[in-house]
Amino acid sequence: MKTEFRKLSDKIGVEAIGVDLSKMPDGKKMDELEKAFVDNCVLLFRNQQLTEDQHVAFSRHFGGLEIHVLKQYLLPDHPELLRISNIQENGKNIGISDAGQYWHTDLSYTRTPSRCSVLLAKMIPDADAGRSFGDTCFVNTIAAYEDLNEETKTYLLKLKAIHSYSDRYERMRAVSEGASQRAPLTEEQKKQVPDVIHPVVRTHPVSGKKSIYVNEGFTMQIEGLPADESDRLLKQLFDHCASEKFMYRHKWKAGDMIMWDNCSTQHLAIADYGLHQPRLMHRTTVTGTPVF
Repeated sequence: MKTEFRKLSDKIGVEAIGVDLSKMPDGKKMDELEKAFVDNCVLLFRNQQLTEDQHVAFSRHFGGLEIHVLKQYLLPDHPELLRISNIQENGKNIGISDAGQYWHTDLSYTRTPSRCSVLLAKMIPDADAGRSFGDTCFVNTIAAYEDLNEETKTYLLKLKAIHSYSDRYERMRAVSEGASQRAPLTEEQKKQVPDVIHPVVRTHPVSGKKSIYVNEGFTMQIEGLPADESDRLLKQLFDHCASEKFMYRHKWKAGDMIMWDNCSTQHLAIADYGLHQPRLMHRTTVTGTPVF
């Protein structure tokens, strides 16, 4: 039987209905999931009860897996899995507690950014009234590019931009005032993530569609433009991409697994919960291809 898909919003995302990822889908079903993913940028699976091995195995279907630079937050027996959590043990966070609380594209700060991320909700904060906390917003940057006029598209195709992990990391340390318990990056960690330059508009390696590839999380400057002009253009692009018409806001439930295409999306984590509301997510990151 063909998998049933339900649209999550007008411009981005579908839910795959009735798929149990603990039983690895066969080749034909995987092809259906792959096509739905490329076409819709975000793919949701509900009610997933996966072991760490199963999470890793499913993710590997889409490519090799990255090992995050913050190794203190990786699962000891499964270094492909990054913990995102506000839970503390012995006074220290077991995962990244302030991950993604700004619009960004995962690993855009690397020479070969990731293809996609696969995030499984293990524990979600709930209010007394049953409302979930910690929503994640996703936007379709292919749709954002296609919405531009032809003159702007032509101009942007000529530009490149600088992406930096170290700069974002230090800004997060500064604004958190220690709340995130982010230690300074070591010199070895900094060497692993040097600043990189990518085209402002990238081409999707599978669909061939073009997308806006700058984000407020990691894009620092348009190469070759004066600082004020660069800042002005970047803000215009950031605001345009974050428009609600390109957006899907996901309200998490435990057992939700979402994968998103880092070639064609940005996302933002809503930090509206406290330490008394435990949150735990496991994420794999699939290796991508050079930006062109």
